Amino acid sequence: MDSQVLARKWRPKGFSELVGQEHVVRALANSLEQNRLHHAYLFTGTRGVGKTTVARILAKALNCEQGVTPTPCGQCAVCLGIDQGNFVDLVELDAASNTQVDAMRELLDNAQYAPVSARYKVYLIDEVHMLSKSAFNAMLKTLEEPPGHVKFILATTDPQKIPVTVLSRCLQFNLKQIPPLLIEKRLAEILASEAVTADAAALKLLAHAAKGSLRDALSLLDQAVAFCNAVLDAANIRAMLGGLDQDYLFALLEALAEKDGAAMLAIADELEAASVSFDQALQELAAVLHRLALAQTVPQAIDESWPERDRLMRLASRFTPEDIQLFYQIVLHGRGDFSLAPDDYCGFTMTLLRLLAFLPGSPSLGRQTTHTADSMPNIGDVVNRIPPDQPAPEHPVEHNSPNDAWLAVVNQLKLSGMTRMLAQYCEAKSFSSEKIAFCVAEMHKHLLDKSYQDRLKSQLENYFGKPVEVTFSVGSITGVTSAVLQDRDKLAKQSRAVDAIEADPFVQALIEQFDAKLNVSSIKPIE
Repeated sequence: MDSQVLARKWRPKGFSELVGQEHVVRALANSLEQNRLHHAYLFTGTRGVGKTTVARILAKALNCEQGVTPTPCGQCAVCLGIDQGNFVDLVELDAASNTQVDAMRELLDNAQYAPVSARYKVYLIDEVHMLSKSAFNAMLKTLEEPPGHVKFILATTDPQKIPVTVLSRCLQFNLKQIPPLLIEKRLAEILASEAVTADAAALKLLAHAAKGSLRDALSLLDQAVAFCNAVLDAANIRAMLGGLDQDYLFALLEALAEKDGAAMLAIADELEAASVSFDQALQELAAVLHRLALAQTVPQAIDESWPERDRLMRLASRFTPEDIQLFYQIVLHGRGDFSLAPDDYCGFTMTLLRLLAFLPGSPSLGRQTTHTADSMPNIGDVVNRIPPDQPAPEHPVEHNSPNDAWLAVVNQLKLSGMTRMLAQYCEAKSFSSEKIAFCVAEMHKHLLDKSYQDRLKSQLENYFGKPVEVTFSVGSITGVTSAVLQDRDKLAKQSRAVDAIEADPFVQALIEQFDAKLNVSSIKPIE
């Protein structure tokens, strides 16, 4: 390789070389072909997506000696001068270091003079949002009545800070973050030209680490070539990026699948000994859970070349989709709770224990994945698991009726949607591990769709681990259903929340001193 950094060496010199900005290229090319030129262009987008590059290509397109064209020749004095950064009629200003009005006035004073050798004098102002208010006001006058030989090209990462009076006078283009697949493809093309060997997994890691910025991707590629001694592989790239060894994450999830809390804590100890960032560990664990969800629902989305694909697919079969969704939320909340935890180790391990606690059938909750008639839980067991601040329903039912047993089971089934609603409005007239007779009230008979019944039957058979005869009927019921008990619990929580607010001394003082009124409907209990 020559000594020039890759980001400069491979900077696009024409619209056709731009990656991921087809919507901008198409609009500019059409306007150039039709000679429908604007006096001011604004390019917005995050760092490294090509704002300045597009601006320089546009300057060449406007001034190429072959005429205004979307395909500048790249060989004339104008094109070469712009590429080399020494073209006198392209004036570049970094607004981040020239924020004051004096610099803007000096620049604009020269705008009245005709270009030296080009068709248009082009002013390229980068990070234009950094200009002071006075500098924007000075620019506005020229934007309102621009000389015919002047074109303004503005670029910014923060268009919200640009006055609307300036925005309204510019033709605005928003450059998108570049998708990882396009970055990966571009890196592969560059490495092929540079005669550098890289495996597909290494390029994926670099493309994702760039976070939508091709310039950042090329800077990382420069670093990777030096770090890996011109042979790029996933292990070295992960080490260079400071990424967590994926084996730790898969080992965590495999221990979770085995409900092995001791193994999970042992892995956490290994991570601590290796000085791994626990916040980063949770971030990457969330990414693996995302891939597991994809593997379960859209397996073709998992690239065949991904090195851990087989391991991922095997692990995906050990959890239900509901489990993965729950785990993902737990991990995200765990990251959010880091600032409140006693230390990072506590925050990380507590998140792992929460994953284990919410896994159906976890020994830590005293639950079993398979039940027999002799080990059937009753409503008393359910009541005993309610936290102290959530008292039992006001009208508890007898512990030994068939419906008691059903109420103890219903919330342990993996149900969703209308099937869950059917279960919550059912009463059990008879209940055993071999045969169950359900009854629903007349007002809820619309829930007795055959597909909902079949799904409920399937979940009961999964729960008991054997075939179960399940029947449904419409008739009179006592009204003690799971839905009713949940409603009672919600009302009790709401009542306690209102009582707590009303009893608050500060609230009482507001009511007494300012004749304030409490908006009871706005009070929501904390779950």
